[in-house]
Amino acid sequence: MVLEIKPTQALRLWREVHLDLVRDTQPDLSVRQIAILLTIYLELPPHTVRGLAARLGVTKPVITRALDSMGKLGLVSRKRDELDKRNVVIQRTVAGALAVEHLADLVTARARELGPA
Repeated sequence: MVLEIKPTQALRLWREVHLDLVRDTQPDLSVRQIAILLTIYLELPPHTVRGLAARLGVTKPVITRALDSMGKLGLVSRKRDELDKRNVVIQRTVAGALAVEHLADLVTARARELGPA
């Protein structure tokens, strides 16, 4: 399915979704944290700190700081790779899956409301 929208519609959608997130009772996530969360949940595992850093084009400490905050919220968990102790594997959680589902619901609902640009 191809969705054709104009730039102004795309920006309006982005704004409305962000306004919904601001008004929401869920914890605030940074753009970086949302990008990490979506990468973990939309791309096939395994996910490592090193792999996420490469995928997002940031350093490993940047990923680690974001994962620290996300871990406190229960959105992801981490464990050492049993085969290579240097790697930290990022694991999905129920809370993280629900957060991604909630975000998808917000985007879908707002996309349905798109009017002419």
